[in-house]
Amino acid sequence: MAKKPSTLINMVVALLVITAVSGGVLGLVYGMTKDAIAKVDQKKNEAAIQAVLPLEGEITYKADTLKYNYEGVEMTFPCNLAYDANGNFKGAAVKTNEGGFGGKIDMMVGFLADGTIKGTSVLSHAETPGLGANMTGKFKDQFVDKNPANFKLIVKKDGGDVDAITAATITSRAFSKAVDKAYKAFEANKAQFMNNAPVEKVTPDADVAPVTENNEGGQDNE
Repeated sequence: MAKKPSTLINMVVALLVITAVSGGVLGLVYGMTKDAIAKVDQKKNEAAIQAVLPLEGEITYKADTLKYNYEGVEMTFPCNLAYDANGNFKGAAVKTNEGGFGGKIDMMVGFLADGTIKGTSVLSHAETPGLGANMTGKFKDQFVDKNPANFKLIVKKDGGDVDAITAATITSRAFSKAVDKAYKAFEANKAQFMNNAPVEKVTPDADVAPVTENNEGGQDNE
């Protein structure tokens, strides 16, 4: 039996079939795993909230967003507002990001009602192991229990109060700026939350849109 000659039409048809099959398989896999992935993301989000905003007593969380114009760019910050059993506003866990040396650094920062930083957590990053990646260690501890009203969220070499990571100034600046974004957005919006207690208890929300970016990462050396 003679072999059917390859033609442009035959190749196009073959590619279309392969693409359709591949797309179908990917869609099937996504459909089977999306719920599991969503649950993992929610657990990760809840753990981050507890890490950056550890509060005593019965706490109710309400998912919300903060709007703020930072350095001329209108930005949206997903957050979870915390209220005690009496409906008193206790603080917020705010998602933020900034471009570092290796790419975007996604973070969550916890603020008490008076603006004091309760904790920080790096959700994802692509910084250099052994250098920029050290921001997930002791570096972040210097922000805890600091109020940016009297603690400058700028590295010391630029005139601020933050001790930079050795040989990782870009990462240190990005981390500090991400915290600064979250703080300023929190302060600009918190008045409306003081008497805005939730009507029912909800779990921390993982299904919120990412922070609008305005920096894709540094180009200089660490």
